[in-house]
Amino acid sequence: MGRMHANEALIDDELVLRLVAGQFPRWSGLAVAEIPSSGTVNAMYRLGDSLTVRLPRIAGGVPDIEKEFEWLPRLAPLLPVRIPTPVALGEPADGYPWPWLVQEWIPGSIAVAGEVREPVGLAEDLAGFVRAMRSIDAPARAGGEGTAGPSRASAAGTDVPDGLGGEGIEAPAAYRGGPLSSQDEETRKALVQLEGWIDTGTALAAWESALAAPASSPCWVHADLMPSNLLVTDGGRLAAVIDFATAGVGDPACDLIPAWNLLPAAGREVYREALGVDADAWVRGRGRALSMALIQLPYYRDTNPGIAANAQHVINEVLADFTAR
Repeated sequence: MGRMHANEALIDDELVLRLVAGQFPRWSGLAVAEIPSSGTVNAMYRLGDSLTVRLPRIAGGVPDIEKEFEWLPRLAPLLPVRIPTPVALGEPADGYPWPWLVQEWIPGSIAVAGEVREPVGLAEDLAGFVRAMRSIDAPARAGGEGTAGPSRASAAGTDVPDGLGGEGIEAPAAYRGGPLSSQDEETRKALVQLEGWIDTGTALAAWESALAAPASSPCWVHADLMPSNLLVTDGGRLAAVIDFATAGVGDPACDLIPAWNLLPAAGREVYREALGVDADAWVRGRGRALSMALIQLPYYRDTNPGIAANAQHVINEVLADFTAR
């Protein structure tokens, strides 16, 4: 994939081979292959048959690597499907400026909007995951958009932390998990960019309806349940949820976005009922899905076809849903 960001690091197979050989020689003989992805912040490479390497493309992704190294082992026992398992944390080297992560490989296929084989079953699986996230009890850090740093020095090969629990543990704040109003300026800028591309009048009305909906009490959320972060089985059921960079405590409506970015109408209603979503939360969730898509479409339409296509899909689904109610 070409560069999506002006400040993006140069990452290729040769770099990954050098980093692995230099810091984890026990894996130096394993094959390396880029994993095709519509991800925007991290590059992913398969390492042998059982591992993956995750490297930030931009400086903004660095705290996410350290956050996942700390929190994924704590969250995994509490969730009903597989999530990435950190194996080792690499250090900057060979011209690459940031920490990077080695994880276990998880089998499955990326979910694709319009190709959902079992919409009802997938909706039920997703709802089970979201309910489990919401049931996690950990006090939130102060601050609306912060992320957790590592609990100790980030040294290559450092043991992963113990499970969630104990005194003094503070959950990170979910990215985009604060008030919807924090996304208002960027959303309106995107609407101006999309004049003549979409029905911006209806999109603005849908967005303003979400801004007016009362907030709910915060809880643990994944906050980025995009199709590209959901792995499905050959039978179309949920196999795993990946990329917890944005996870933390925030608005529960954050995790309603699969209703518009992935699930068809039948699955959408099952998802809502399984989560017991009231009218206000549903409108906020629809607004969050719309805001993300409006911002993504002009930014990625020339550099990331996968993200751009899903953003257009979300806008179409949200506007149809909004005008039908």
